[in-house]
Amino acid sequence: MASPSSDVELQSLSNPSTQLHIENATAATVRQSIDSQTMEIEQPSLPPTDTGMAAWLVLAGCSLIQAPVWGFPLAFGVFQEYYSKHPHEINGDASSVAVIGTTTTGIMYLLSPITFTVLSRWPRLRRWVGPIGLVIIAVGFLISSFATSVSQLIATQGVICALGAGLLFAPTTLYLDEWFVRRKGLAYGIMWGGKSVAGVALPFIMSASLERFGSRTTLRAWTVAIIILTAPLLYFLRPRIPLSQTHTVRPMSLAFLRLPTFWMLQTGNILQSLGYFLPSAYLSQYAVSQTHSTTTIGTLLIALFNAASVPGSICIGMLGDRLRITTVVLVTSLGSAVAVFLFWGFASQVALLAVFAIAYGFFAGGFSSTWSGVLTALKAESPALDTGLVFGLLAGGRGVGNVISGPLSVVLLREDGWMREGRWGYGSGYGPMILFTGATALLGGW
Repeated sequence: MASPSSDVELQSLSNPSTQLHIENATAATVRQSIDSQTMEIEQPSLPPTDTGMAAWLVLAGCSLIQAPVWGFPLAFGVFQEYYSKHPHEINGDASSVAVIGTTTTGIMYLLSPITFTVLSRWPRLRRWVGPIGLVIIAVGFLISSFATSVSQLIATQGVICALGAGLLFAPTTLYLDEWFVRRKGLAYGIMWGGKSVAGVALPFIMSASLERFGSRTTLRAWTVAIIILTAPLLYFLRPRIPLSQTHTVRPMSLAFLRLPTFWMLQTGNILQSLGYFLPSAYLSQYAVSQTHSTTTIGTLLIALFNAASVPGSICIGMLGDRLRITTVVLVTSLGSAVAVFLFWGFASQVALLAVFAIAYGFFAGGFSSTWSGVLTALKAESPALDTGLVFGLLAGGRGVGNVISGPLSVVLLREDGWMREGRWGYGSGYGPMILFTGATALLGGW
């Protein structure tokens, strides 16, 4: 006697519609299996993050590319001094030359929120924006070599070159963000260290070139050097994640804007930047007017500051991979404040100024490396967060401090600031500036 289950199976098989349904389901399963196997064959696994030749090549490229991006702003003090000694080369008020430097860095920082947002939402544009930025920088410096007035220098070096540098900086940093996850702090630290290395070497190279060949030849040589250095690097700077074949706009979550953590860390970032740029702008002048040192000694102090920023950026970035971001920010803030209040405030000799340049360069110069920890902390609270967008906002916040610190320094420096001498820094005309720099460094870790 047949069992009931056997009867059901026989009835199901004898029913044509049921048999057709089973065959269709089986065929669909087979097709799905074949498709999945085909996709696995056609789509190789992504290269690993934080390791491998490709990741380190991207990091090396991002570090070297800091020279054409930030090299001129870091070496601009040399050009400013040259134009003041050779007023016959340009028409207009020579004192307005300082506007070029503040305009350049201000535009580069304030442009970051726009460029990082656009390139995060439309990733396909990254491959074009970098080369376009290089062309704009080269054209800007080449045209500036023919400039005959201060206004023309502001328009070319201050605006055009800054726009090109901002376009070149954004896509390269976004590529680095894709290749490093666990060692993101170390990667950003090395990248910012490349910027500091440029700040050490370029002022001396530019100064020697200006004295021997003049500004026009120096600017044209710098144009050629930028192209030779940057063009090959763009080949190695490539995304880790393949671009989607569709042309849909990449969605971006703004939920992080509701997080108190973001606003606390962004506020500390802006407060720290209000005073960060003042020592690098006035340390050389302070050494000459208060300790009666030579201009060469003043330039060496700036070089010490930038040199100390290299290990500072790397060490602080590594700490950001291992410790809570609040701890790392507190360490950098306290170290910067102690350096200002103790070493610059009581500086009456060049030796103590050198100690200040090293200590402040290490702690304050590496503050930007804390951004990797900021991204990690915010990502933990808002998983849908786009790290490229937040990086751009942090750079924009630093730009706000940079722009404000320019006119603010004029107010802080007493009318007889560079002439009035005191036993210590506090008693000189730089006293209010020293107190303000130390206070903002301390508030950076609030």
